[in-house]
Amino acid sequence: MSIKKGLFIVIGLLAAAFVLAACAGPVGSVGPAGPAGPVGPTGPAGTNPSSADLTCTQCHNNTTLISSKAEAWATSLHGSGTAFLAEGTEIGCAGCHSGSGFLADLAGSLTPDKSVADPHPTQQDCRTCHKIHTTYTTTDFALTSTAAVAMYATSTTYDGGAGNLCANCHQARRVIPTPAADGTIAVTIRFGPHHGPQSDMILGVGGAGAVTGTPSPHYSTVKDTCVTCHMGGAGPDASHTFAPNVASCLSCHPDATDFNMKGAQTDLDAKITTLKADLTTAGLLDKNGVIVAGNFPEAQANALWNYLLVAVEDKSNGVHNMPYADALMDASIAVFTK
Repeated sequence: MSIKKGLFIVIGLLAAAFVLAACAGPVGSVGPAGPAGPVGPTGPAGTNPSSADLTCTQCHNNTTLISSKAEAWATSLHGSGTAFLAEGTEIGCAGCHSGSGFLADLAGSLTPDKSVADPHPTQQDCRTCHKIHTTYTTTDFALTSTAAVAMYATSTTYDGGAGNLCANCHQARRVIPTPAADGTIAVTIRFGPHHGPQSDMILGVGGAGAVTGTPSPHYSTVKDTCVTCHMGGAGPDASHTFAPNVASCLSCHPDATDFNMKGAQTDLDAKITTLKADLTTAGLLDKNGVIVAGNFPEAQANALWNYLLVAVEDKSNGVHNMPYADALMDASIAVFTK
C-alpha cells in the first residue's frame, strides 16, 4: 500500500473517531476505588492536658466533694422547703424566701421595704451561699457575704463571722406596735416578730416590755456563730443539713450529752406551757394555739409577742440565749399572776 493511500486511511479513522465522540452518551458511574497509596510520614505526637490544667476538676471529680453536700442539703429546710414558690415572687419577701432573690437583693438591701420581687424564684441553694462558677476553682466555695449585718427591726448590728451570712435573713422583721391612746395594742393574725428571729435572740434583743437582754455566750465566744453550731465549722467538712450537733458543744460543754444541759430546756418548756395557758385563758390564743385578733392591754400583747418570739419563731428551746429566753418568759407570766 502506497504512503498516499495510508495517509487517507488515517485521516478517515480520525474523522470517524471525531464523529463518534460527538455522538457519545452520558458519563457512566464511577468505578471502584483503586488501592490505597503509601502511608505518609508520621508527625510529632500530640499531648493531652493533665488534670491539673483543668481547674473544674478541683470540684468536679470522682470524689463526693459536691454530691455529699448536695445530698445533705436536700434534707434541710433550705433544700426541701417550698415557701419560695409562693413567697419568692412577692415584693418585700423575695430577698429571703428565694435564693436567687437573696443574691439580687444582697447587692442592695435585704430589708423588706427595699426587697424586690423575683420572677424566677429558687430555693436557698449552693449559689445562694457560695460564689459558684466565678473562678472555676475551689475558691468558688467562698461565701457570698461575711459582712456584719445591720439588723432591720432592732437597730443593732450582728457581727458573728461566717454566721453573718445567715443573719441577713434569720432576724426579726417587725417590732411590737405602739399602744393606742387607750393603752391597748392591736393584735392581728400576723402579729409577732416574723419568722426566723434567731440572730435577735442571740443578741438579746427583739422582746417586748421592760426586759433588757445581753448577747449570748454563743455570740461572744463561738467563732463564726451559726456556722460553728449548725455546720460544725466553715471548713470542707461542714454539714449541710444545718442541724445542730452536740459534738459542736463539747469544746465548751465537755459533759454535754444533749442540748438540755442541767435541765435548762425542761425548765423553759414548763414556763412556755404556763404562759401559753395564760394567753389562752385571756383570749389571745385559741384552743389550737392560733392568734386571736383584737385589741388587748399592752402588757398582755407584750406577753403574746414574747411567747411567739421564744416558743414559736426562735425554735432553739432557749439554746440561742437561755438567760434572755427565761427572763422574757418570767416577765410575761408575771403579767397574768399580779
